[in-house]
Amino acid sequence: MLIYYVVFFFLILRFAVTLFNFISNPKLNKTARKYTDLVSIVIPARNEQHDILKLLESIKHQDYQNFEVIVLDDSSTDLTYDICANFVKTDNRFRVVRGEPLPEGWLGKNFACHQLAHLAVGRYLLFLDADTFISPGLINNSINRMKMGKLTLLSLFTNQVMSTLGEWMVVPLMHFLLLNLLPLRLVRLTRNTAFSAASGQFMLFDASNYHSHHWHAQVKDRVVEDIAIMKLIKAYQYKAEALLANGFVSCRMYTGFKEAAAGFSKNLLAGFNNNIAGLICYLLLVMMGPLFIALYLDIQLLFFAVTLIILSRLMISLLSGQNPLVNILLHPFQMAAFVLISFLSIQKHLTKTITWKGRRVEN
Repeated sequence: MLIYYVVFFFLILRFAVTLFNFISNPKLNKTARKYTDLVSIVIPARNEQHDILKLLESIKHQDYQNFEVIVLDDSSTDLTYDICANFVKTDNRFRVVRGEPLPEGWLGKNFACHQLAHLAVGRYLLFLDADTFISPGLINNSINRMKMGKLTLLSLFTNQVMSTLGEWMVVPLMHFLLLNLLPLRLVRLTRNTAFSAASGQFMLFDASNYHSHHWHAQVKDRVVEDIAIMKLIKAYQYKAEALLANGFVSCRMYTGFKEAAAGFSKNLLAGFNNNIAGLICYLLLVMMGPLFIALYLDIQLLFFAVTLIILSRLMISLLSGQNPLVNILLHPFQMAAFVLISFLSIQKHLTKTITWKGRRVEN
């Protein structure tokens, strides 16, 4: 009977977390206030020839005008640098530089961000992934949030663009895990580092604070550098916040199932602090719990459990700007994909075969 109580407790707890997130609505909001601080938008780019131009165009058409953009080409083997070099000729607020060779002990993105920070001169330092694109209002609304909350760091979880069934099988898991496990408002409301979350796709820093601490240098070998930085900032007793992007910044991370599974398996276990037992326990509770209820309990309790799952998927989909019906229908398949990705992540960790964009990643 103990497992019965554990399964139901975990299911109800996750539903309560999701309900809290839904009611508290942790999104970046619009503001009527206008700001003019110089913002340095810095973009690490490695083999991004298919995405980088869309991002640069979206920045150029922002309503916010006082910014500089620095793209660092991280030893790309495609046309990333050439595309950026042609673009910067059209607007002197943009520039592109080539990165230095990767030193021992650094991961590529962390070193690229570290170099970019040294080049930037703005009051705020905005790190954007090269496969994102932004909408008008993003920068002004983000600065407002920084000032109102007296934040050192604001991180946004971007809206995910998905065009294939393979992407829908994997990508929604990111918001599902986040909003089903973590009360997002508590990232700001509590100093406890256990309540930490961040997305490296959008990280806005108070620049003077960043230059004092060199946050990326402090996590130079961490795969999940975004969460590591958030924990560090909270450990230093600075204020930080993580919110949903609310459509102000979007991203198409992958183009199909194989690519998405490879990307998620790179850092899934790292997101569980490389705790294999913890990840397996989570899988057993999420996957086996409903099956256990179906096998050993009556139909009313099974209906209750399924209702909680459907309502959770509905609320998470609405919060993250995704199609609720698609996510509910694909839930069993997404859970199966989650098991596969977990297996791949554990395997790569044990065999030390994690690679990303042609580089070996050690963690």
